[in-house]
Amino acid sequence: MTTPIMWQPDSSQIAAARMTDFMRTVNQKHNQSFANYADLHAWSVDQNEAFWRSVWDYFDIIGERGERTLVNGSKLPGAQWFPDAQLNFAENLLRFNDDHIAIVFRGENGARQQLTYAELRHEVAALASALKKQGVSAGDRVAAMMPNCIETIIGMLATTSLGAIWSSCSPDFGVQGVVDRFGQIEPKVFITVDGYFYNGKQLDISEKVAAIREQLPSVEQTIVVNFAGFNPKFSAGISAWNDYLDRSTTTLEFVRMPFNAPLYIMFSSGTTGVPKCIVHGIGGTLLQHVKEHGLHTDIDRDDVVFYFTTCGWMMWNWLVSGLAQGATLLLFDGSPFYPGPEAMWDIAEQEKISVFGTSAKYLSALEKAEYKPAQHHQLSALRAILTTGSVLAPESFDYVYRDIKQNICLSSISGGTDIVSCFALGNPILPVYRGELQCKGLGLDVQVFNDQGVAVTEQKGELVCCKSFPCMPIGFWNDEDGQRYFNAYFARFDNIWAHGDYAEITEHQGVIIYGRSDAVLNPGGVRIGTAEIYRQVEKIDAVLESIAIGQRWQDDERVVLFVRLRDGVELTDELQQQIRKVIRANATPRHVPAVIAQVTDIPRTISGKIVELAVRQVVHGETVKNTDALANPEALAQFKNRAELQHG
Repeated sequence: MTTPIMWQPDSSQIAAARMTDFMRTVNQKHNQSFANYADLHAWSVDQNEAFWRSVWDYFDIIGERGERTLVNGSKLPGAQWFPDAQLNFAENLLRFNDDHIAIVFRGENGARQQLTYAELRHEVAALASALKKQGVSAGDRVAAMMPNCIETIIGMLATTSLGAIWSSCSPDFGVQGVVDRFGQIEPKVFITVDGYFYNGKQLDISEKVAAIREQLPSVEQTIVVNFAGFNPKFSAGISAWNDYLDRSTTTLEFVRMPFNAPLYIMFSSGTTGVPKCIVHGIGGTLLQHVKEHGLHTDIDRDDVVFYFTTCGWMMWNWLVSGLAQGATLLLFDGSPFYPGPEAMWDIAEQEKISVFGTSAKYLSALEKAEYKPAQHHQLSALRAILTTGSVLAPESFDYVYRDIKQNICLSSISGGTDIVSCFALGNPILPVYRGELQCKGLGLDVQVFNDQGVAVTEQKGELVCCKSFPCMPIGFWNDEDGQRYFNAYFARFDNIWAHGDYAEITEHQGVIIYGRSDAVLNPGGVRIGTAEIYRQVEKIDAVLESIAIGQRWQDDERVVLFVRLRDGVELTDELQQQIRKVIRANATPRHVPAVIAQVTDIPRTISGKIVELAVRQVVHGETVKNTDALANPEALAQFKNRAELQHG
């Protein structure tokens, strides 16, 4: 069956795209004659050293590139990119120093703030000077439990300007969740707030902050932003943000560091144990982000870029790198549905957002709420919508083009905290096919392997990357022999990065993601991605969302489906029959669940991802090791001791 094209750029859009200009530049410099993206991508993989040098040059990276591009390039892990390079991350994000708006903050409570690039640079200088006087230097860690506000970006830029390492989470994390993360990395400085706003509530976190500080003995200084207006009390070792800043200086110095020096420490979800501390390097993160922003998303100084994210999700780190393109970043903190489904679209219209990023679940919830932004908002500035976090169903493609905007590039993107970026993403010069991610990222040898480790097209299998790339983590924190890092990505296929996604390369060289490999169902030995079931179930109006697991049953595995229904709706025999009928008709009999059960809530991580593994553990009577990683751990109780789920 032919996959319909939902959108394609016209000749003028293709001609104006930075991807086209980059292709032209490569053709001239390397005596090539690429006529399309497929040619460019093939060259970027085959000649990956020349490609990444071209990215450095095209985006005029500030720093010394050095002579060598790649050492031990055939070793995964072990390859080293630009081993002689010296650069500073903040210096590249603060390359502009003018009156162009750098950041606009919009709060759920109606607050609005903005800073120009010149003002941002001034604020970063004031904090960097104070941190330097505190003794923060290269390699030290600064940890932040912060909302998605301007001060958080200032904190990151000031920290990284000194060559120090940044790590962040959002203020809705529980005490243990924060300590499990920051306790491992022993920060010298802790930045936080007095409280935050969510869904119409003003939440005081002063007691939480005190409890966290007691369990982080490495912290010498805590800096508190008066974000929610609680006017916190201060004592020894705690300072108000405005009092801590050193306003006596306007000079901002940048400590240049090796390409592979640590920049960010990020964390796995931690639902199966203490979160892994994933360490990302300065140069790899910067090169990958300027490539994804400048080429794949076509961002420039005229853009207003928004991504709905918290500071505990990698998309925050991805978003803030948009400063390197000189764009205006739009930050939002709060509930995207408060006071109603119009909230984000009011802001999109008022602030003239051109690139709107969100989660697949948000679009699904918006459609379930029957909200149609096109009917209520003037969105002439909007040219791209990005989604990630979970699989974007083909029906959500229909919703975007029907009810949001027709002339728009809808880019479903996929990567993860593991690479703080994407393996598959959007492209301004390619068509959008229904249900597909547009392309594999430049410079990334992305393939799909079957169980025998053979690359396949138009078949489902493991998403892998067969060559080294600069934004691979430089390792895990406190993993001295590198064994945990090796086991996480390289143990399955020799010298190959195995990402943990169940995927397919399409005939268009696009990508379809079917869910996480570790959540793949296996009834009767047939592998099924959970997204294949969710896509069908959530077509049904009565179903708000669902979660599927494989349950051990009579020496095999059976599919168990849990559904959260609209208020007042009960899971009747008729509704169960309807669900099974829709799945059978649109998938296969193997996809039809043996058991369907109703729940009032579905457990998810704080970044919003549903947790199939945790539910599977509970159903099998196993212990979920780290419920502090969940936004709603109480939801797990519904899955225990269910009569219809007795072991076979």
